[in-house]
Amino acid sequence: MGSIFLATGTPACRLCPDGSPRSWRKETSSPSLGKDRADTVIIGGGCVGVSLAYHLAKAGLKDVVLLEKSELTAGSTWHAAGLTTYFHPGINLKKIHYYSIKLYEKLEEETGQAVGFHQPGSIRIASTPTRVDEFKYQMTRAGWHSAEQYLITPEKVQELFPLLKMDKVLAGLYNPGDGHIDPYSLTMALAAGARKYGAQLNYPVQVTNLKSRSDGTWEVETPLGIIQAKRIVNTAGFWAREIGKMIGLQHPLIPVHHQYVVTSTIPEVKALKTELPVIRDLEGSYYLRQERDGLLFGPYESEEKMKLQDSWVTNGVPPGFGKELFESDLDRIMEHIEAAMEMVPVLKKADIVNTIAGPITYSPDILPMVGPHQGVRNYWVAIGFGYGIIHAGGIGKYLSDWILEGEPPFDLIELDPNRYGKWTTTEYTAAKARESYGFNNIVGYPKEERFAGRPTERTSGLYDLLKSKCSMGFHAGWEQPHWFYKPGDETGYKPSFRRTNWFDPVGREYKQVMEKVGVIDLSPFGKFKVKGTDSVKLLDHLFANVVPKVGSTNISHMLTPRGKVYAELTVSQLYPGEFMLITGSGSELHDLRWIEEEVTRGGYKVEIENVTDEMGVLGVAGPYARQILQKLTREDLSDGSFKFLQSKHLKLSDIAVTAIRISYTGELGWELYHRKEDSVALYSTIMEAGQKEGIDNFGTYALNALRLEKGFRAWGAEMNCDTNPWEAGLEYFVKQNKPADFIGKQALKQIKEKGLKRRLVYLTVDTDNVDPEGNESVWHNGKVIGNTTSGTFSYSAQQSLAFAYVPTELSKVGQKLEVELLGKNYPATIIQEPLVLTEPTRMRLQRKGERPKI
Repeated sequence: MGSIFLATGTPACRLCPDGSPRSWRKETSSPSLGKDRADTVIIGGGCVGVSLAYHLAKAGLKDVVLLEKSELTAGSTWHAAGLTTYFHPGINLKKIHYYSIKLYEKLEEETGQAVGFHQPGSIRIASTPTRVDEFKYQMTRAGWHSAEQYLITPEKVQELFPLLKMDKVLAGLYNPGDGHIDPYSLTMALAAGARKYGAQLNYPVQVTNLKSRSDGTWEVETPLGIIQAKRIVNTAGFWAREIGKMIGLQHPLIPVHHQYVVTSTIPEVKALKTELPVIRDLEGSYYLRQERDGLLFGPYESEEKMKLQDSWVTNGVPPGFGKELFESDLDRIMEHIEAAMEMVPVLKKADIVNTIAGPITYSPDILPMVGPHQGVRNYWVAIGFGYGIIHAGGIGKYLSDWILEGEPPFDLIELDPNRYGKWTTTEYTAAKARESYGFNNIVGYPKEERFAGRPTERTSGLYDLLKSKCSMGFHAGWEQPHWFYKPGDETGYKPSFRRTNWFDPVGREYKQVMEKVGVIDLSPFGKFKVKGTDSVKLLDHLFANVVPKVGSTNISHMLTPRGKVYAELTVSQLYPGEFMLITGSGSELHDLRWIEEEVTRGGYKVEIENVTDEMGVLGVAGPYARQILQKLTREDLSDGSFKFLQSKHLKLSDIAVTAIRISYTGELGWELYHRKEDSVALYSTIMEAGQKEGIDNFGTYALNALRLEKGFRAWGAEMNCDTNPWEAGLEYFVKQNKPADFIGKQALKQIKEKGLKRRLVYLTVDTDNVDPEGNESVWHNGKVIGNTTSGTFSYSAQQSLAFAYVPTELSKVGQKLEVELLGKNYPATIIQEPLVLTEPTRMRLQRKGERPKI
């Protein structure tokens, strides 16, 4: 392995800026509660908790109290490598990173505390052609954001980092302004700011118990007494599980061992005039940066080699653990050390003076859990940070804004703590954390699937029947068919940035639904029953649309007070005052929490039941859908008797179903809601009845192509907490003049008066072997002017199709634009939507004697 060796006799701890080992610095503070009431009690004094205290206090909130069981930075903060980067493959998480860096740049000036912030930039290294594609993919996703990001040549990489061996380097992804910060100093500066603005930071004060009161407030018990709080925020790092357990929650978190090593002085590093940028060698799976005149590098081992501290999950964190480290294990990271020496040859002659092995908390998908928790009033979390230093500033601001304004400042549903549920077991959490850690630097493809911990206990009734026939996708714990196999197909998961093995089969399924009839498993939908004396009043207040009549269904949107689209649901009034609400799988508890909070706030007399796991759903769609289902029931399914957007209870071959005449395909179709245990019998009966008509399965990829051709919007793409219904083209579903004062009504009025700055448009794109999928840059006259929200290949028009947000002045039909895909700008044209008329519209035109366009 070359001649790098470990110098013995050194404390296993990262050095502080003043040269003293970090673990030797002890903060002193005399414990005291100071007050017995608080608006917000923050539990945990790492950089995230302290950042939240700083932001709440700075925004003017009085009575902010932070409680820390030992001392500030204890846990994961003090030993972190402190990397800061503008880059994130997600969309709105880029905003979190951006805010953090901009805050850290001015924190010293504001608080008088040095933060040890270095900004030499960072370079991700591509050493395979696929990785170059990934960088191009990330460039189009970054183009419409504020931070600078460049795809640079090997020559430029070498100029910025002259110590690299260049034989494998094909390109670099460069973010100027990236770097690293001293986590201890950062936290102390935020703490100084928090105190300056009036927050109380109390330590060592351990929280021993939490009690919720009937009015929604909390009693926070400590050895020094009780604080009554309006809300509590769990920011307790790897103690977060213990805090959750106090109130009966099992937060899916697990500590992982992360190691990094620090070298002694390297003459070639010392001789440099400017600090080296941070390097991320993605194939070698490590980061490397300058630490004074030496280098610091940290690898992410494979899932087979990495180590979890799972005993802490079963037995709890050892009492008193705070500023301790784990035993280092260089053998575990040896292949990464060798990869680093190969890429940066000066490492071969360096001594390792320090190996840090400390706990970092992982959630199953490596993203933190941030926001209010469903099922518990006024309990918020900011936990599970695998990258707490770069997230701390932005999350402190994000959560502070949300707490003070009653809605998130922008959409971050990927961080919603309610994305997990009862299906997220300890075994699942461990399997996923192992995978997430090991996959830290793998290629991030579109439509990515990860297979550890699957299937969960949350499978649809059809899973066993269908699993060998299709490629399954993971949706909020469920397995759902993406596309189905036929003889001669290349089966399995084959990710790519270009068209891949599913492209032709999805075209086949598209044709199946358009020309015959298809069946799709929609069981992952979130499903709620709402009933009670105030049910109509509640829904009239929650939704911008009118409340549907008994036996009817509509598409309704819950808006935020600022007029953003919080959720889209299908609402059916099954019996007088009894409703069924349907939402997407990823929004189940996100939407339920919002509804439950409104019930509490308004004192509505209703019962809400979450029946997501008990009910199965089958979608049947296509020209022969009615003909096949009619064979199985006495109920008249003709257009006159069972109209579009009606719902009825009926029996299909003796199986009870609630049938809604609606289909996201836009074709003639029904959604059939039934008991999960009846799924196999219902599916088999329908498939048998449709043999003569050539019935077959279809999956969600074909569904997406069908809905885009019909111009149907999707929540999470065309609309979310970043968009208002006017710009998203949802006017039809917003009844601004209905008598009820629905949430967001006043804001919508103001938005309309001010006029729109941007609009959602419908584009055809002339591509080759690549299709838009959303979040790509839209160009006009050499400038990025907007972004796509979703896209597909249109199998009817035989070209790519996308929705995009563009400035109002560029939103007219016929406008020529460009969409950037894999480093190339493709011509795009705004067209009249939809490309294909829906079946009800075609029928209506036919009755009028007009010829509809298919």
